[in-house]
Amino acid sequence: MKKLLMVCCFVVSIVSLTKAQGGGRRTPEEQAKQLQTTLSLNDDQTAKITAIYVAQAPKRDSIMKAANGDRSAMRAAMMPVMMATNEKIKAVLTEDQKKAFEKLQAERMQRMQGGGGGNPPPAQ
Repeated sequence: MKKLLMVCCFVVSIVSLTKAQGGGRRTPEEQAKQLQTTLSLNDDQTAKITAIYVAQAPKRDSIMKAANGDRSAMRAAMMPVMMATNEKIKAVLTEDQKKAFEKLQAERMQRMQGGGGGNPPPAQ
């Protein structure tokens, strides 16, 4: 019983450390899934948005590597990529979904400016 408890504690601590070190970055599929839940996307919209995020991921990763920890350089280089991605996503959405998406983006930008990071709060 003690060994099982120790193994469980070890696994929980590893997962926590991974998340704390940024290993919790969401995949394109996870990003699209979250939008599906938040914006009530249909399966076709979700597939299209997943493809948009998949296409954007290599650009995002190369910008992050090139910035080499310089957050302001990364932010400046990332902004045009994010804007283009958001425009492509909006083209897939209905008018009501666009409004909700824009509100979501405004809230995310507000959190980022406040130093809270860009990840949305957990769903309740």
